[in-house]
Amino acid sequence: MKTAFIGLGIMGFPMAGYLAARGHDVVVYNRSREKAQQWLEQHAGDSAGTPAEAARGADIVFCCVGNDDDVREVTLDEQGALQTMSPGTILVDHTTASATLARELHAAAGERRVGFLDAPLSGGQAGAENGLLTIMVGGDQGTFDRAQPVMDSYAKAITRIGPAGSGQLAKMVNQICIAGLLQGLSEGLHFALRANLDTEKVIGAISQGAAQSWQMDNRWQTMVKGQFDFGFAVDWMRKDLGIALEEAQSNGARLELTELVDSYYAEVQALGGSRWDTSSLIARLEKPADTANG
Repeated sequence: MKTAFIGLGIMGFPMAGYLAARGHDVVVYNRSREKAQQWLEQHAGDSAGTPAEAARGADIVFCCVGNDDDVREVTLDEQGALQTMSPGTILVDHTTASATLARELHAAAGERRVGFLDAPLSGGQAGAENGLLTIMVGGDQGTFDRAQPVMDSYAKAITRIGPAGSGQLAKMVNQICIAGLLQGLSEGLHFALRANLDTEKVIGAISQGAAQSWQMDNRWQTMVKGQFDFGFAVDWMRKDLGIALEEAQSNGARLELTELVDSYYAEVQALGGSRWDTSSLIARLEKPADTANG
């Protein structure tokens, strides 16, 4: 396949690399030319000066940028990818964005007879680097069937949820669940520390039962040590939760815990943790006691 990849952040950089490693012809675009050059030093491919240039002649164009406005800029603007995409090609947006934007892009692509998939990711930086991402997809079945074998280059699980926007809505469910889980884990570890329990023994016991989770298995030790440098940042989580909370206002969902945890992440930001990973919720619980004891 001739492919283009727009956005070489911590997710896009390795994903585009997996496409090249699987033998696809890859043209990359990134707003920072230095990042594109760095990618070319590590992988076979080419770079382009604009999204439109990158997309020209591509069978599939992948996009993984920051937010709704960034997606619109690299797809719909004068130098956006859709300006040069041919009928029968496919645009895949891996950005975590709004379902409203997904439907907007689906319509805009359809006017050009271009297929569109909203395909947000789960698995974080480690999943991207190891080619083990989970992808939730919204869009037409036929478009999905054509794009899935290419996305297999960097994913372990790809599921079509439903029509355009469904992928983004599923990602909102994912983030809602993670937020609540991390708050519960933070409180549990905080309680164990205050009770002077051997946390290793406690986790060893409860991780064999109903409390077990990926976050528990992979983050409890670093949370207890106050180490929060493991990928998905608090700033990004608040962006994602904001999207979910906004969607809930329109569909009537009651996200009481999500709204509360979002406010806790705001406290983490105030502690200087904007770039800490999402397990840093425990920091706001530990700080008052540490301050009182200090």
